[in-house]
Amino acid sequence: MVKRIEPGDAIETKTVDSAGFDLERVRRTRTHGNPLTGPFYIEGAEAGDALVVHIERLRLNRDSGYTGHAVGLKDLPPHLLGPKPAPDAAIKGYDYLVPWKIDRASQTVSLASNPAFRFAAQPMLGCIGVAPEGDYAPRSGPAGYWGGNLDYNRIREGASVILPVYHPGGLLFFGDGHALQGDGEAVGSGVETSLDVRVRVELRKRARLTGPRLETADSYISIGAKPEATLNESLRLATLDMLRWLIEERKVPAAEAHLLIGLRARYDVLTVGGYVGLRLPK
Repeated sequence: MVKRIEPGDAIETKTVDSAGFDLERVRRTRTHGNPLTGPFYIEGAEAGDALVVHIERLRLNRDSGYTGHAVGLKDLPPHLLGPKPAPDAAIKGYDYLVPWKIDRASQTVSLASNPAFRFAAQPMLGCIGVAPEGDYAPRSGPAGYWGGNLDYNRIREGASVILPVYHPGGLLFFGDGHALQGDGEAVGSGVETSLDVRVRVELRKRARLTGPRLETADSYISIGAKPEATLNESLRLATLDMLRWLIEERKVPAAEAHLLIGLRARYDVLTVGGYVGLRLPK
């Protein structure tokens, strides 16, 4: 079912975790692989426009999560790999996942097998995107010009995600909540969990974006992503988009735009799978 909203409306909803479990630990989907909430049809959105999704509220809503147990590098020597988790430690049938406890009162996450292994939580959305151009209908595993499984730990409360529109209504989806995730999502996951979400969706007409962008309180960020991209390819996409943003939209002289990127840019590795964010301080 498609939920229709007007530009400026807020969406308050809940997401399931990457395996489809909700806040009561009831599995709502049959598959493991980032089931998403949506689509939301934004009235008046047309191809060439952009959706500006202001993330107003992200809240942890249960006391458990899980992560992968090892970094995703091929051919690791056995002595560097470490032992596998106990069978079915986090989810039945997935022996590579380890369980975590979430303390909503203290806003921390801790390893279930070692409560002293504890960190401050920082909820984020791993997936956010629109329906891609044409008839392309990817699953929620890859990311690209439409957004998708970006797994960028700056997509959190207070940020605004800017997405190009390719179909009437845009058809916005989001999900894959993480209680915490480091840069690069090196173990193939964050602390996967369900979330309470509130976003407000603004419509920007004739924006002509070529890919997703992010604005935070202190930064403008261009995101380079496409399925099966190398980090070099994604870095190029992010840099080209930032040049367009500065020169065409912010009206920065071209010579200064290049130097601004050269002297002040920070390149974030979103995932070891190959996505990059170019971040400029405001």
